[in-house]
Amino acid sequence: MTTLGLVDMEQRDRVALFPSFGPGQGDLVAFRRDLVEGTTALLKSGSVDYEARMIPGPDGAPDVRVIMFRPPTAKGALPAILYVHGGGMIAGTPDMQAGMLDRLASQTDALIISVDYRLAPETPFPGGLEDVYAALVWLQDQAAILGVDPDRITVMGDSGGGCLAAATALLARDRGKVRLRAQVLIYPMLDLRTGGADAPADDPMTGEFVWTRAQNQHAWSAVRGELAADDPRFGYLSPAFMRDLSGLPATFIVTGALDLFRDEDVAFAHRLWQAAVPTDLVVYANAVHGFDLLPSALAERVRHDVVKNVRRLL
Repeated sequence: MTTLGLVDMEQRDRVALFPSFGPGQGDLVAFRRDLVEGTTALLKSGSVDYEARMIPGPDGAPDVRVIMFRPPTAKGALPAILYVHGGGMIAGTPDMQAGMLDRLASQTDALIISVDYRLAPETPFPGGLEDVYAALVWLQDQAAILGVDPDRITVMGDSGGGCLAAATALLARDRGKVRLRAQVLIYPMLDLRTGGADAPADDPMTGEFVWTRAQNQHAWSAVRGELAADDPRFGYLSPAFMRDLSGLPATFIVTGALDLFRDEDVAFAHRLWQAAVPTDLVVYANAVHGFDLLPSALAERVRHDVVKNVRRLL
């Protein structure tokens, strides 16, 4: 059985064109290349200008590269969005999304800073997360120099970047140095059990295209490394395991009805509501993982909805 007939009609011919990978390192190298090239082309990122900086990394770690997009007409202290790119935490670069980030800066009048965090398996947890958190602290500390309102900082990410964004919000809450305005999670990767034998939910109508069960389990294994299930940091690795979600900032979550992450995203929203966190959740019918990247009326709709809600939260 295939779920292709359920996929948005305008996107059906394109979903099989997304890059995929197997468990071999050689396949991962090719996947990384294809993901960056494909996303760059879809988002028209190749011709976009941005400012790149090296900022202090986590203690004992290399400096972190960030790229910045400033809105062309905004004045005064700006809101800021710390953006975390997707790719399952094993692939991707912030540059591949430059086209989208440039438009987001213009549409929200916010300074966008995207983080070139270290990837697994070369750098397993918590390396990538600490890179993102270091960028958040730098943004807070440099707010006056950057022209940013330190009380209007939002963290945002898609897919694996959505996981890191959610985990960064948890770190910000628990370390008490940065008070976030909001978190925006685009089909976030939150539960390392998804796609495995112990998955809390496993609807066969999800996960056939773009990001599959096998890909998900491979990526989580790479990111987890040797972290034990009873390690107190486990909830920062996989936010679905964080017992206490109270005290988090206002949240906007987007996912697709055919996305492998649908059920874990819905479950996370339920837990946020139970923790009294103001949370909006939108599940788009006929939508696979990455559906906002594919030219279609559906993609235009979700982009409009994301911009509208980001502006509201900022």
